[in-house]
Amino acid sequence: MIHYKNPLLVLGCVPEWEDKILLCRRAIEPRRGFWTVPAGFMENGETLQNAAARECYEEALARVEVGSLLAMASVTHAGQVHVMFRARMLTPEFGAGAESLEVGLYTEAEIPWADLAFPSGEFTLRKFYADRAAGREDYHFTELTRPLKS
Repeated sequence: MIHYKNPLLVLGCVPEWEDKILLCRRAIEPRRGFWTVPAGFMENGETLQNAAARECYEEALARVEVGSLLAMASVTHAGQVHVMFRARMLTPEFGAGAESLEVGLYTEAEIPWADLAFPSGEFTLRKFYADRAAGREDYHFTELTRPLKS
């Protein structure tokens, strides 16, 4: 018998409403109490975009239209690939899902940069704002080989 251990896909998005983005404060480990964009593990039978939209609803009770690809991070130490999209919130309605302590809309200046949960989230947000300032929608790739410091 051959047993393959393959990387897991984590799908998420940067939901935008007007000039603000939606962030979630994690209610689960790892990194409980830290902030992140809505994201989670892809399920069988989903497209990448469907998974990103589902995770956004599960974590932030927000309905989104998933847009263009934003960032992909190979998180080799965790055996994961993080795929992030831009997204437009369909309404300004949101709330804390079961995996979130709180959820809020933030301008770039209000983002708790020092309290972001994961390097892939910081990479994604920095690229999101750099693209927005440049008037582009590029896609970005990175490899993250280090675990987080506690």
